Amino acid sequence: MSASTSSASSASGRGARYNIGQVLDQLRPDFPGVTIPKIRFLEDKGLVKPERTAAGYRKFSGDDVARLRYILLMQRDHYLPLKVIGDHLDAIDRGLEPPPIDSVVPTVPKVALSSDGLPSPESFRRSSDLRLSRRELLKVAEISEELLAQLEQYGLVSARTGTGHFDSDALVVARTARELADYGFEPRHLRAFKTAADREVGLVQQVVAPLARGRDAAARGRAEDATSEIAALSVRLHATLVKVGLERG
Repeated sequence: MSASTSSASSASGRGARYNIGQVLDQLRPDFPGVTIPKIRFLEDKGLVKPERTAAGYRKFSGDDVARLRYILLMQRDHYLPLKVIGDHLDAIDRGLEPPPIDSVVPTVPKVALSSDGLPSPESFRRSSDLRLSRRELLKVAEISEELLAQLEQYGLVSARTGTGHFDSDALVVARTARELADYGFEPRHLRAFKTAADREVGLVQQVVAPLARGRDAAARGRAEDATSEIAALSVRLHATLVKVGLERG
């Protein structure tokens, strides 16, 4: 989104006004993870300023939607923190070109997901060769040294033994923890997730253990396949139960 792009969107965005649900519908095809709380959070940070009706309802212009799209793109593709994105938007608002973006950053392989967005058995079988230094993890995950130290303290993130590098799983945990921090979650609150995950791991290992003790050469393969299938099913069950609990709450 350049200054010229902003001017073009301004010309086309003065008329129509959208409620927050309609904005979400426009953004989700390109940004499936965007949510209404996320849009409200960006508004709270002053990055987008929709109009308010007399009744207090938000009304977004085409310019606002373009602004949100730019913010989400900078976060997703360039890992820019919100403060830097805010500086870009300020430059655009003043008719300037935003500063050039350094695109030379590590990229992360996408995890195989099933059609409903939940991890598939294949994602549990897949291993990644990604190795990030501590400095690279801080940059790509957009977290502070303090947050990383707390995640390590509570056993949520750890470097590979013997290498000191962090893998793709550590990156996903770190970025998720940072996104949860936007809603007030601290690393100490995330211990409950780790405890629940450890319990699920124990149950899976208990069920699969007899398969791994088989005498034939294929026993190990059957055990690994069963582990992947059960893990995917357990995540599906867990996510659905949380969804149901929130709907009924």
